[in-house]
Amino acid sequence: MRKIMIAVTLCTLSLVTAPAFAGSGHEHSHSQGPISEEVAKQEATKQVTDLVSKGKVDKSWSGIKPAKAYQKTFKKGPEWVVEFANSAASDKAKQTLYLFYTLDGHYMAANFTGK
Repeated sequence: MRKIMIAVTLCTLSLVTAPAFAGSGHEHSHSQGPISEEVAKQEATKQVTDLVSKGKVDKSWSGIKPAKAYQKTFKKGPEWVVEFANSAASDKAKQTLYLFYTLDGHYMAANFTGK
């Protein structure tokens, strides 16, 4: 019986103290509702910088500002679409970069088709 009580006490303590081990230096994304057009543009600008640094898009996309941002409804529901135009891109089919976000600001994807 004593061993069971010790085991229960240890389990209880581990559940109570577990959140303390998380510490600081990281964040959890808690949805605070829909983001504005301006926030969508800001987040997309940061994402383009990240895509360039990872080699996913050409370096010519660095410093390009969003041309426009709008909400569009797809099969799974509405999303933010942020467009970037880059006339310096050699491939005409890849002169417009589209970034997609949930309405609450979570990055979903990027492509050159807008679909």
